[in-house]
Amino acid sequence: MMKMNRLMGSAVVMSALVLTLSACQKQEGPAEKAGKEIDQASEKAAEQLKEAADKLGQQLEKAGEKMQDASKDKDR
Repeated sequence: MMKMNRLMGSAVVMSALVLTLSACQKQEGPAEKAGKEIDQASEKAAEQLKEAADKLGQQLEKAGEKMQDASKDKDR
């Protein structure tokens, strides 16, 4: 009987602890939400800039190759 009371008491304490900890969970406010949206937007913009830079680099490389080819043709 004593073990049962101790077990029930422990269960009640654990339940109260779980409820207390879950109630203390921090809720996001408008500033945190806005911050996350800004972070996501800046990450997306960074990706788009990287893609644009990659495309520009490829185009410059092609232009350089064409200039070299034209220079070789001129030297002949």
